Amino acid sequence: MRRLGLACARCMKAALILAMLALTASCQTKNNHAEEDLLKVERDFATAVLSNNAEAIGKFLTDDWAIVDADGGVIDKARFLGAIKSGALVHEEMELDDMTVRAHEDSAVVTTITSTKGRFGGREFATQERATDFFVKREGRWQCVFSQLTTFKKK
Repeated sequence: MRRLGLACARCMKAALILAMLALTASCQTKNNHAEEDLLKVERDFATAVLSNNAEAIGKFLTDDWAIVDADGGVIDKARFLGAIKSGALVHEEMELDDMTVRAHEDSAVVTTITSTKGRFGGREFATQERATDFFVKREGRWQCVFSQLTTFKKK
């Protein structure tokens, strides 16, 4: 009787281990899919910014989106898109590098090094910044809730 009990315990342990491995593989597949989706969304977001089309950019942002610029200023969606619409802010070049995604169910953080050239208020600018975008998945699509830029200089 004792051998039967040990055999059952081993079978249960093996079944539990297999279930845990299957769950881990399933989660990794979901995260890999989310990572691919988010990398595409981030690239498409950058393309929209580069197009200087406020309506296209706005589709990637939640209504309450805000950005903290590299100088620490907070800019809301309306002000940012207004600067694009008016032509006060024009992006001419944008390159993304070193993209990283950390996805957690319906939220994610995407970081990248962004090299940008353009004009603001009639003055040319060229920046290299670490960009951090926080996304949420709403109604089946990823939208950016918050962004932060940090000046970055490669060594």
